[in-house]
Amino acid sequence: MVSLTSIFKKAGNTGKPQIKKGGRYFRIPLIGEIAPAFTANSTTGSVNFPYDYGRSWKIILSHPMDFTPVCSTELIELAKLYDEFEKREVRIITVSTDPLETHKQWKKALEKIEYKEYSAQKINFPIVDDSCLVIAKLYGMIHLESDDSRDVRGVFIIDPDNKIRAEYFYPQEVGRNMNELLRTVIALQTADRNNIMTPANWKIGNDVLVPFPLKADMSRMNKESGEYYQLSWFLIFKRGINGNFK
Repeated sequence: MVSLTSIFKKAGNTGKPQIKKGGRYFRIPLIGEIAPAFTANSTTGSVNFPYDYGRSWKIILSHPMDFTPVCSTELIELAKLYDEFEKREVRIITVSTDPLETHKQWKKALEKIEYKEYSAQKINFPIVDDSCLVIAKLYGMIHLESDDSRDVRGVFIIDPDNKIRAEYFYPQEVGRNMNELLRTVIALQTADRNNIMTPANWKIGNDVLVPFPLKADMSRMNKESGEYYQLSWFLIFKRGINGNFK
């Protein structure tokens, strides 16, 4: 198992293990591509991804190892929002490069922690064993300038057709925002259902953007009272859509 000391060494430290320059480069699958499939063991049993999850939306959230401080807070925050994801038929898969027995110990420890003002949270989503780095390689999280696991910090949002719709990576020092993850899923679901786009900082109930050119009754184009309004020829809004899943 990788030690906490080794994973927090700064890039460029001569003591950090390096992948050989002649090694394989594992490509990150891009938005619009089919999410790579895998089978692995987890804290909730065997996972055959994505097929076990049918027509649900899916999220893969990866971690370099168990018991790291930043990742621990992320899992607690994700557990706190678990019911919100479930309401929107979003299935969550967390992945860590430690073995399954360590995952079980981490899960048990996390479920005893009272973080912020929260009561202790139940970890209902699987923590997948990726100790052989199969998933990390499939999803391009191992690269030539890094050691085996320190940059396994990717997030992939996958739609019911198993296409990757959004992805992002965070450094090990900065915790990911679980509310932003939920907001992104809601925005994607809202865009798909209504053929719209969401502007910067969009939240449920805010006005949305209409793809250009506008296919709407121009008589309804009025900033004060109409269903649509225009700030410029390239910036057309439709009044707020609730963003509910059903």
